[in-house]
Amino acid sequence: MKIGVPKELKVKEDRVAITPEGVKLLVKKGHTVSIEKNAGLGSGFTDEEYKKSGAVICDGAEEIYNNAEIIVKVKEPQPSEYKFLKKNQILFTYLHLAVEKTLTQELLTRKVTSIAYETIQKSDGTLPLLIPMSEVAGKMSVQIAANLLENRNGGAGILLGGIAGVPAGKILIVGAGTVGINAVKIAVGMGADVSIADVNTDKLRTVDNMFGSKVKTYVSNEAVLKKLIKDTDALIGAVLIPGHKAPSIITEEMVKSMKKGSVIVDVSIDQGGIVETIDRITTIDNPSFEKYGVIHYSVANIPGSVARTSTIALTNETIKYLLNIANLGLEDAIKKDSSLARGVNTYRGKLTNIGVAEAQNLEFTELPSLIGF
Repeated sequence: MKIGVPKELKVKEDRVAITPEGVKLLVKKGHTVSIEKNAGLGSGFTDEEYKKSGAVICDGAEEIYNNAEIIVKVKEPQPSEYKFLKKNQILFTYLHLAVEKTLTQELLTRKVTSIAYETIQKSDGTLPLLIPMSEVAGKMSVQIAANLLENRNGGAGILLGGIAGVPAGKILIVGAGTVGINAVKIAVGMGADVSIADVNTDKLRTVDNMFGSKVKTYVSNEAVLKKLIKDTDALIGAVLIPGHKAPSIITEEMVKSMKKGSVIVDVSIDQGGIVETIDRITTIDNPSFEKYGVIHYSVANIPGSVARTSTIALTNETIKYLLNIANLGLEDAIKKDSSLARGVNTYRGKLTNIGVAEAQNLEFTELPSLIGF
């Protein structure tokens, strides 16, 4: 099968969809891998390394899209790439379509079959291709918050870990999934005063078993959040409902009650965000803005800042699925693996993800009815 890897175009997105080692595995199975020139440089991988692994280096994205049966990316295609998408082509990447109406329509109109990393889901509910990037984003979110709390960045001048005679800064993490757990790890390691809230008490028990008295756990509801947020120095948004738009949990009223110079890092922004006062997606180049005296950070590709770690971690997980698709063909791969079937968001002009359909009020078609399984 012909596999194409274009260079990422999102602002400061230095990840690449596959490592040279991943290319080697595909080529060994008889597949052709074409990579756009310099696509891997931001992650520390040279064209020469890809050539040695058996890849073909192409000068531009158009050539990649024209020749590939599968397009493999990290982030969703940007508007300048839409014109390259072809009928019956397979697109394999992070998509977050629930908040991407224009892209959804482009994929449907062009009859592209799209598989979203973030909706590939095992029968136990785990999200194997989202987990590594959630781990990265969770750990980075606390580092980012700590940085934004510095005076030079408009913050209150608080050291999250405190020192002898000065109390630690207070951090509130909303959501106890993969992002939340990894945020807790870093926050505890820094010595911060850590609280976490979630609607799922089983997840809270997991946190309690892992960290004990180092972390305070709360059942998340409006009254609890209103009380906690007033004294919070840094808030981390870490809520995910696979395939669906993130729920609005942190209201404008809550944000207004926060201390001047406090910080919000909403990792959920790629699914619409949980903070009512965040009305824009920011970029790594210009990551934050101030509203009601609170610093808001709403970058949708946080792991792009540590591109090498993220690229290797992502390829470790995606390569298994990519090999199955290339070796078996998409339909047979789907029939063999129900987790891959859950990842299919659009199929030849039909919308096959219920969360996206509900978010955009579009017609939903069950995938089994289209390919017979």
